[in-house]
Amino acid sequence: MSGGSRPVPGPRNLITPRPVPGPRNLITDVAGLKVGQAEDAGVRSGCTVVLPDEPAVMAVDQRGGAPGTRETDSMDPANFLASFHALVLSGGSVFGLAAADGVTAALSAAGRGIRIGNAPMAVPVVPAAILFDLGNGGAKDWGAEPPYRRLGIEALGKAGLDFTLGNAGAGYGAVCGRLKGGLGSASVTVDGIEVGALVAVNAVGSALMPGSPVFWAHALEWQGEFGGRKPGPAEAAVTMPDYDLPADGKVVMGGHTTIAVVATNVALDKAQAKRLAIMAQDGLARAIRPAHTPFDGDTVFALSTARRPLDGAPALALSRLGHLAADCLARAVARGVHAAESLGPHPSYRERWGE
Repeated sequence: MSGGSRPVPGPRNLITPRPVPGPRNLITDVAGLKVGQAEDAGVRSGCTVVLPDEPAVMAVDQRGGAPGTRETDSMDPANFLASFHALVLSGGSVFGLAAADGVTAALSAAGRGIRIGNAPMAVPVVPAAILFDLGNGGAKDWGAEPPYRRLGIEALGKAGLDFTLGNAGAGYGAVCGRLKGGLGSASVTVDGIEVGALVAVNAVGSALMPGSPVFWAHALEWQGEFGGRKPGPAEAAVTMPDYDLPADGKVVMGGHTTIAVVATNVALDKAQAKRLAIMAQDGLARAIRPAHTPFDGDTVFALSTARRPLDGAPALALSRLGHLAADCLARAVARGVHAAESLGPHPSYRERWGE
C-alpha cells in the first residue's frame, strides 16, 4: 500500500431524534383525529369510526383476496373528490357496510359534508371496509334490521381522543389464527411528524411465531406494549412454520380480513396518500403470517390531516413516512391481539400464554 493512511470516518450523527410513541400510543396522537366505537355484545360485533376535525385526504390499498368496501373508487387519484369526512371500519360482513349509512346520515344532519347545487342537505363522503365475524356465535337473527346503522351512529357520537383496544369496535368479534383477535392502535412521533395506526385484526394467519408466545412484530415493540416476549432457542429453531392455520385445513373463503387505517399530520395529496397506504400494508406482513391470503380482504386506508408540510425532497420524505407507518401498523396488530379477551371458542393471548 502507498499514499499514507486512509482518513478516519467522522462520528455518526447521534443527535437525530429516535421515533417514539405519542402520549396515548393511539392513532389519535395524530393532531386532528378522533375515534369512536360501538359494540353489540349479544351480536358479538361492532364498528369503529375515524373522524377528522376537517375533511381529510384519504387513499386505500387493498391486497387480500376477499374484500368488502364502500366509496373506495372515489379515493382514486384520477377522480375529483379531494377529501373525505369520516372513515368506518366494521364487523358484520356485507351487513356492516350499513354502519357507514348511519355515519353519513348523522354527519349530514349536523351540516357536515359537501354542498352540491341546490341540494338542501350536506352530502358527506364516508368510505368503509368490513370484516367477517358472522360465524362467531353471536345472535345474528336480526332479520330485516341488522344493527350496524345504529352502531355507526352510536360510534360517531362517542368520537374522542381515548378509546379501548381488544374487544372493541370493529375488533369486538374478531379472531386471529387460533386466537381471539381484536382492535389495536399505536403511534409514533419524530421531528414533529405524527403517524398513527388503527387496525381490526381478523386474520387467517397468526400474529405469533409458531407454538410460541412471541409476536412476529417483537422487534418493533416499544417498552413491553404487547407483553415484552422475545425469541429464545425454541423460536430460533423453527424452520418450517405452519403459521397456526386451522388444523383441519378448513378455511372459510372471505371469512376473515384485517382492516386498518394509518394517519399522519403531514400534508399529502391523494397520490402520495396512496403510496403511504401501499407501504403501510407491509406492516401487516411484518405482524401476521401469512398475510394477504385469498381468504382475507386485507385493506389499508391512509389519511392526512395536513397539519404540517411534507418537508424536503418529496419522494424521500414520503419513503420515510411509509416506513414509519408500516412499523406502526405492525405494532398496532400485536397490541390488538394482546389486549383481546376470549368470547369462546378462541382463547385470548393471555389465556393461552399468560401475561
